[in-house]
Amino acid sequence: MRAGRSLAAALALPLLLIAVWWVTTLDNTNPFVPKPGRLVDDFVEVWLGSLLWDQVVPSLTRLAIGLVSAIVGGIALGVVIGSNRIVRKLVSPLLEFIRAVPPPVLLPVLLLLLGIDDSSKVFLIALGCLWPILLNTVDGVRSVDEVLSDTTRTYGITGWDRMRFFVLPAALPRIATGIRLALPISIILMVVSEMYAVTGGGLGSQIILFQRTFQNGPMWAGILVLGLLGVALAFLFRVFERSMLGWYHGQREAEFSDR
Repeated sequence: MRAGRSLAAALALPLLLIAVWWVTTLDNTNPFVPKPGRLVDDFVEVWLGSLLWDQVVPSLTRLAIGLVSAIVGGIALGVVIGSNRIVRKLVSPLLEFIRAVPPPVLLPVLLLLLGIDDSSKVFLIALGCLWPILLNTVDGVRSVDEVLSDTTRTYGITGWDRMRFFVLPAALPRIATGIRLALPISIILMVVSEMYAVTGGGLGSQIILFQRTFQNGPMWAGILVLGLLGVALAFLFRVFERSMLGWYHGQREAEFSDR
């Protein structure tokens, strides 16, 4: 019953917007304005056919490699920086400088250095997704409970055991927040990199091709694919987060119920 109410609440606004969209475009003859029915047809006929394997799968592969690289690198660097005050002071100015540079601005440079193949696209995705994960990991490592930290030292829990059983679990909620912020960034950078470097195909390059050849229906259907991809990633991450952080959410729910 509770799951049904949650699903109904999540679908209420999208269904309402689709109904309003359908009504307002009934008599519209503008070819640049998509209609819900035609959009669904283009989505099924164009994007669920050969383009699914030729364009969508390569994009998802680049996104997955870049995002996983950012997660692994961000957590590893975040733990090192957050655990060592000297390292944190040394790298903070450099981190702030690099973080202030928008990743899409670096794409022309990456194309010159790495070439126009998938490596430059994957590197751009990884670079853009790295910062929210890295900074949230640093914040999570720094904000561990001091009393519990002293307790682990008192009981002789040091080194890798302390990192594995105390620091990382304590920082995991902040790390999860960083990954959640990185998900939409990864989609944006995937599309930007493919629009700029069209070799190798992908969602971005195919959408640009449809736009330049005035195939408005397939173009809008491609944008729909991107939106559905974002929803799917958010849903999958929420399921993963619930399984990994069940103890944390249970603790938060218990705290709110006591108030």
